[in-house]
Amino acid sequence: MRQNSRVTRAVSKATARAAKLDATCADAIGEARSALSEVDPDHVGEHLEAFAEGERVVTHLFDCRLPGYRGWRWAVTVTRVPRSRHVTISEAALLPGPDALLAPRWVPWQERLRPGDLGVGDLLVTGADDDRLVPGYQQSDDPAVEETSWELGLGRSRVMSREGRADTAQRWYEGDRGPDAPISVAAPRTARCGGCGFFLPLAGSMRQTFGVCANMYAADDGRVVTVDHGCGAHSEVLGGSGNSSVDELPTVYDDSEVEEVD
Repeated sequence: MRQNSRVTRAVSKATARAAKLDATCADAIGEARSALSEVDPDHVGEHLEAFAEGERVVTHLFDCRLPGYRGWRWAVTVTRVPRSRHVTISEAALLPGPDALLAPRWVPWQERLRPGDLGVGDLLVTGADDDRLVPGYQQSDDPAVEETSWELGLGRSRVMSREGRADTAQRWYEGDRGPDAPISVAAPRTARCGGCGFFLPLAGSMRQTFGVCANMYAADDGRVVTVDHGCGAHSEVLGGSGNSSVDELPTVYDDSEVEEVD
């Protein structure tokens, strides 16, 4: 522990020594500005600050007035050799400040991908460590899936994990075929999919909440819907029948005017 403390104190002292601002380099504002001679003078603003980079190494910051670079600064680093008052230029660069306008952080394509992005001919590689899947020989926590796999010998190398099914259920439930979808909210409160004759429940643990709509006239035909989803094509919406008879009124002849025809 004493050795670590000595190392920490040594690093702190070295940092303090390195951070000491050299007065000669700090006063060389003109020399630092001359390093930006190839930049349009209108794009170089006032001197903002100078800070130590190391022993006799100082960086000067100038306001950047380039269009589109709001909050950026021109950074010019100067230095000098020991016992010399002559300051030389080390480098110049354009750097973002704390309030700089920057491009959005780059996001890997795996994190940018959204449902529906996959088009015709596209291939989506599933990682070997995808936590939505588990090896097929492991228990899936879903008896219906295990029974089907055993009886039919599907031989799938991986099946959905508990986490994968939970994520799927959450996504489906909050989607366009859940209880809060506009078509569901507008439907009668009694017209819920769970009580519809066209509702085909899924197998396994998902059966409690999800099924497939089989009504060819419904907007969600062939899609997974929740039991508390609803629409106006519910099988028990029996308000009126298109085959009911309509009383026929007797024929009325208007003979008040007679048109003679040859």
